[in-house]
Amino acid sequence: MSDNYEDFQKEYLRLSGIDLTSYKENQMKRRIESFMEKYETSGYDNFLKLLKSDSEVYDKFITYLTINVSEFYRNPAQWQILEKEILPELMQKFGKRIKIWSAACSTGDEPYSLAMVLSDFMPLNQIQIIATDLDNEVLAKAKKGYYSEKSIQGLPKKYQDRFIERDKTGIVKVSDELRSCITFKQHDLLKDPYPQDIHIIVCRNVTIYFTEEAKQRVYTNFASALPVGGYLFVGSTEQIIGASKYGFQSVKSFFYKKQ
Repeated sequence: MSDNYEDFQKEYLRLSGIDLTSYKENQMKRRIESFMEKYETSGYDNFLKLLKSDSEVYDKFITYLTINVSEFYRNPAQWQILEKEILPELMQKFGKRIKIWSAACSTGDEPYSLAMVLSDFMPLNQIQIIATDLDNEVLAKAKKGYYSEKSIQGLPKKYQDRFIERDKTGIVKVSDELRSCITFKQHDLLKDPYPQDIHIIVCRNVTIYFTEEAKQRVYTNFASALPVGGYLFVGSTEQIIGASKYGFQSVKSFFYKKQ
Protein backbone atom coordinates (compact mmCIF):
# COMPACT_ATOMS: atom_id res chain seq x y z
CA MET A 1 0.00 0.00 0.00
CA SER A 2 1.26 3.51 -0.77
CA ASP A 3 1.84 5.76 2.22
CA ASN A 4 -0.94 8.31 1.69
CA TYR A 5 -4.07 9.39 3.51
CA GLU A 6 -6.58 7.99 1.00
CA ASP A 7 -5.11 4.50 1.28
CA PHE A 8 -4.99 4.86 5.06
CA GLN A 9 -8.73 5.64 5.05
CA LYS A 10 -9.47 2.45 3.11
CA GLU A 11 -7.27 0.25 5.29
CA TYR A 12 -8.59 1.76 8.50
CA LEU A 13 -12.17 1.16 7.34
CA ARG A 14 -11.33 -2.51 6.82
CA LEU A 15 -9.62 -2.67 10.18
CA SER A 16 -12.14 -0.83 12.35
CA GLY A 17 -15.34 -0.35 10.36
CA ILE A 18 -15.00 3.41 10.86
CA ASP A 19 -15.32 5.46 7.67
CA LEU A 20 -12.97 8.43 7.91
CA THR A 21 -14.13 9.76 4.53
CA SER A 22 -17.26 11.06 6.29
CA TYR A 23 -15.16 13.42 8.42
CA LYS A 24 -13.71 16.72 7.23
CA GLU A 25 -10.36 15.77 5.73
CA ASN A 26 -8.04 18.58 6.82
CA GLN A 27 -9.38 18.54 10.35
CA MET A 28 -9.09 14.75 10.64
CA LYS A 29 -5.60 14.64 9.13
CA ARG A 30 -4.37 17.17 11.71
CA ARG A 31 -5.81 15.07 14.53
CA ILE A 32 -4.33 11.84 13.22
CA GLU A 33 -0.91 13.36 12.64
CA SER A 34 -0.93 14.83 16.15
CA PHE A 35 -1.70 11.37 17.55
CA MET A 36 1.08 9.81 15.45
CA GLU A 37 3.58 12.32 16.83
CA LYS A 38 2.64 11.33 20.36
CA TYR A 39 3.60 7.75 19.56
CA GLU A 40 6.68 8.81 17.57
CA THR A 41 5.31 7.21 14.41
CA SER A 42 5.99 8.60 10.95
CA GLY A 43 3.91 7.70 7.91
CA TYR A 44 0.49 6.13 7.62
CA ASP A 45 1.94 2.70 6.78
CA ASN A 46 3.85 2.56 10.05
CA PHE A 47 0.89 3.89 11.94
CA LEU A 48 -1.38 1.15 10.57
CA LYS A 49 1.18 -1.46 11.63
CA LEU A 50 1.11 0.02 15.14
CA LEU A 51 -2.70 -0.04 15.29
CA LYS A 52 -2.75 -3.67 14.17
CA SER A 53 -0.08 -4.80 16.64
CA ASP A 54 -1.01 -2.84 19.76
CA SER A 55 -4.60 -3.16 20.99
CA GLU A 56 -4.10 -0.47 23.63
CA VAL A 57 -3.04 2.11 21.03
CA TYR A 58 -5.91 0.94 18.78
CA ASP A 59 -8.45 1.64 21.56
CA LYS A 60 -6.86 4.96 22.50
CA PHE A 61 -6.96 6.08 18.87
CA ILE A 62 -10.71 5.44 18.61
CA THR A 63 -11.29 7.42 21.79
CA TYR A 64 -9.11 10.22 20.44
CA LEU A 65 -10.94 10.25 17.10
CA THR A 66 -14.37 10.62 18.63
CA ILE A 67 -13.50 14.02 20.15
CA ASN A 68 -15.10 13.55 23.56
CA VAL A 69 -15.84 16.95 25.08
CA SER A 70 -18.74 16.98 27.48
CA GLU A 71 -20.07 18.36 30.73
CA PHE A 72 -23.31 18.26 32.67
CA TYR A 73 -26.00 20.77 31.68
CA ARG A 74 -23.77 22.31 29.00
CA ASN A 75 -25.16 25.65 27.69
CA PRO A 76 -27.78 26.16 30.45
CA ALA A 77 -30.03 28.50 28.43
CA GLN A 78 -30.68 25.68 25.94
CA TRP A 79 -31.55 23.26 28.73
CA GLN A 80 -34.01 25.77 30.14
CA ILE A 81 -35.78 25.97 26.76
CA LEU A 82 -35.93 22.18 26.75
CA GLU A 83 -37.39 22.12 30.25
CA LYS A 84 -39.86 24.98 29.98
CA GLU A 85 -41.06 24.72 26.37
CA ILE A 86 -40.04 21.62 24.44
CA LEU A 87 -40.71 18.87 27.00
CA PRO A 88 -44.14 20.21 28.05
CA GLU A 89 -45.16 20.38 24.38
CA LEU A 90 -43.97 16.83 23.71
CA MET A 91 -45.75 15.47 26.76
CA GLN A 92 -48.97 17.20 25.82
CA LYS A 93 -48.79 15.59 22.38
CA PHE A 94 -47.36 12.16 23.17
CA GLY A 95 -47.99 11.68 26.89
CA LYS A 96 -45.38 11.30 29.59
CA ARG A 97 -43.82 8.10 28.29
CA ILE A 98 -41.66 9.86 25.74
CA LYS A 99 -38.53 8.22 24.40
CA ILE A 100 -35.28 10.15 24.21
CA TRP A 101 -32.12 9.31 22.31
CA SER A 102 -28.82 10.91 23.32
CA ALA A 103 -26.74 10.30 20.19
CA ALA A 104 -22.94 10.47 20.45
CA CYS A 105 -23.35 10.73 24.22
CA SER A 106 -19.62 10.63 25.02
CA THR A 107 -18.96 10.05 28.75
CA GLY A 108 -22.64 10.24 29.69
CA ASP A 109 -22.88 13.78 31.04
CA GLU A 110 -25.66 14.60 28.58
CA PRO A 111 -28.02 11.63 29.12
CA TYR A 112 -27.67 11.95 32.87
CA SER A 113 -28.53 15.66 32.57
CA LEU A 114 -31.57 14.70 30.48
CA ALA A 115 -32.73 12.23 33.11
CA MET A 116 -32.40 14.88 35.82
CA VAL A 117 -34.50 17.36 33.87
CA LEU A 118 -37.12 14.70 33.10
CA SER A 119 -37.34 13.83 36.80
CA ASP A 120 -39.19 17.13 37.30
CA PHE A 121 -41.98 15.76 35.10
CA MET A 122 -42.24 12.07 35.97
CA PRO A 123 -40.97 9.33 38.31
CA LEU A 124 -37.53 8.00 37.44
CA ASN A 125 -38.90 4.53 36.71
CA GLN A 126 -40.88 5.98 33.79
CA ILE A 127 -37.90 7.68 32.10
CA GLN A 128 -36.66 6.02 28.89
CA ILE A 129 -33.34 7.29 27.53
CA ILE A 130 -31.19 5.52 24.95
CA ALA A 131 -27.59 6.78 25.01
CA THR A 132 -25.20 5.77 22.24
CA ASP A 133 -21.64 6.41 21.18
CA LEU A 134 -19.10 4.96 18.77
CA ASP A 135 -16.45 4.59 21.48
CA ASN A 136 -16.76 1.66 23.88
CA GLU A 137 -14.21 3.18 26.24
CA VAL A 138 -16.29 6.29 26.95
CA LEU A 139 -19.44 4.16 27.17
CA ALA A 140 -17.80 2.09 29.89
CA LYS A 141 -17.05 5.27 31.81
CA ALA A 142 -20.59 6.54 31.26
CA LYS A 143 -22.11 3.35 32.66
CA LYS A 144 -20.08 3.68 35.88
CA GLY A 145 -21.19 7.28 36.40
CA TYR A 146 -18.04 8.68 38.05
CA TYR A 147 -16.99 12.27 37.28
CA SER A 148 -14.83 15.14 38.47
CA GLU A 149 -16.26 18.02 40.47
CA LYS A 150 -15.44 20.33 37.54
CA SER A 151 -17.72 18.44 35.16
CA ILE A 152 -20.80 19.21 37.27
CA GLN A 153 -20.02 22.83 38.10
CA GLY A 154 -22.77 24.10 35.77
CA LEU A 155 -25.39 21.67 37.06
CA PRO A 156 -28.22 23.36 39.04
CA LYS A 157 -27.97 22.83 42.79
CA LYS A 158 -31.34 21.08 42.97
CA TYR A 159 -30.02 18.30 40.75
CA GLN A 160 -26.68 18.08 42.53
CA ASP A 161 -28.45 17.71 45.88
CA ARG A 162 -30.74 14.99 44.60
CA PHE A 163 -28.59 12.93 42.25
CA ILE A 164 -24.89 13.53 42.97
CA GLU A 165 -22.92 11.64 45.61
CA ARG A 166 -19.48 12.88 46.69
CA ASP A 167 -16.45 11.35 48.36
CA LYS A 168 -13.48 12.99 50.06
CA THR A 169 -11.22 12.72 47.01
CA GLY A 170 -13.25 15.14 44.87
CA ILE A 171 -14.78 12.38 42.76
CA VAL A 172 -18.53 12.57 42.28
CA LYS A 173 -20.94 9.81 41.27
CA VAL A 174 -24.44 9.91 39.86
CA SER A 175 -26.96 7.93 41.91
CA ASP A 176 -27.76 4.33 41.02
CA GLU A 177 -31.41 5.35 40.74
CA LEU A 178 -30.55 7.82 37.99
CA ARG A 179 -28.25 5.40 36.17
CA SER A 180 -31.11 2.91 35.92
CA CYS A 181 -33.01 5.33 33.62
CA ILE A 182 -30.48 5.02 30.81
CA THR A 183 -29.57 2.26 28.39
CA PHE A 184 -26.06 2.70 26.96
CA LYS A 185 -25.23 1.10 23.60
CA GLN A 186 -22.47 1.31 21.01
CA HIS A 187 -23.66 2.94 17.78
CA ASP A 188 -22.04 4.47 14.69
CA LEU A 189 -24.11 7.35 13.32
CA LEU A 190 -22.54 6.87 9.91
CA LYS A 191 -23.41 3.22 9.31
CA ASP A 192 -25.68 1.61 11.93
CA PRO A 193 -29.51 1.48 11.84
CA TYR A 194 -31.14 4.25 13.86
CA PRO A 195 -33.54 3.70 16.77
CA GLN A 196 -37.15 4.38 15.77
CA ASP A 197 -40.19 5.99 17.39
CA ILE A 198 -38.02 8.47 19.30
CA HIS A 199 -39.71 11.67 20.48
CA ILE A 200 -36.60 13.78 20.96
CA ILE A 201 -33.08 13.23 19.67
CA VAL A 202 -30.24 15.09 21.36
CA CYS A 203 -27.09 15.23 19.22
CA ARG A 204 -24.92 18.22 20.08
CA ASN A 205 -21.60 19.39 18.63
CA VAL A 206 -21.04 16.21 16.62
CA THR A 207 -21.98 16.88 13.00
CA ILE A 208 -19.57 19.83 12.85
CA TYR A 209 -16.84 17.22 12.27
CA PHE A 210 -18.68 15.56 9.35
CA THR A 211 -18.55 16.31 5.65
CA GLU A 212 -21.65 17.86 4.08
CA GLU A 213 -22.59 14.53 2.52
CA ALA A 214 -22.32 12.75 5.86
CA LYS A 215 -24.38 15.45 7.57
CA GLN A 216 -27.14 14.99 5.00
CA ARG A 217 -27.26 11.25 5.69
CA VAL A 218 -27.38 11.81 9.43
CA TYR A 219 -30.13 14.45 9.31
CA THR A 220 -32.20 12.30 6.95
CA ASN A 221 -31.89 9.37 9.34
CA PHE A 222 -32.71 11.53 12.35
CA ALA A 223 -35.88 12.71 10.62
CA SER A 224 -36.92 9.13 9.90
CA ALA A 225 -36.46 8.22 13.58
CA LEU A 226 -38.87 10.95 14.75
CA PRO A 227 -42.67 11.18 14.49
CA VAL A 228 -44.31 14.36 13.26
CA GLY A 229 -44.02 16.77 16.18
CA GLY A 230 -40.79 15.21 17.48
CA TYR A 231 -37.66 17.30 18.06
CA LEU A 232 -33.97 17.29 17.22
CA PHE A 233 -31.81 19.21 19.72
CA VAL A 234 -28.40 20.21 18.30
CA GLY A 235 -25.37 22.02 19.67
CA SER A 236 -24.57 25.71 19.95
CA THR A 237 -21.99 25.41 17.16
CA GLU A 238 -24.42 23.82 14.71
CA GLN A 239 -27.12 25.01 12.35
CA ILE A 240 -28.99 22.83 9.87
CA ILE A 241 -28.82 24.56 6.50
CA GLY A 242 -31.95 23.84 4.46
CA ALA A 243 -33.67 22.12 7.37
CA SER A 244 -36.96 21.90 5.48
CA LYS A 245 -35.56 19.40 2.96
CA TYR A 246 -35.26 16.92 5.84
CA GLY A 247 -38.76 17.74 7.09
CA PHE A 248 -37.52 19.95 9.94
CA GLN A 249 -38.57 23.42 10.99
CA SER A 250 -36.37 25.59 13.21
CA VAL A 251 -38.60 26.47 16.16
CA LYS A 252 -36.07 27.76 18.69
CA SER A 253 -32.33 28.20 18.40
CA PHE A 254 -30.87 24.67 18.26
CA PHE A 255 -34.30 22.97 18.30
CA TYR A 256 -35.73 21.52 15.09
CA LYS A 257 -39.26 20.16 14.90
CA LYS A 258 -40.28 17.32 12.55
CA GLN A 259 -43.09 18.54 10.30
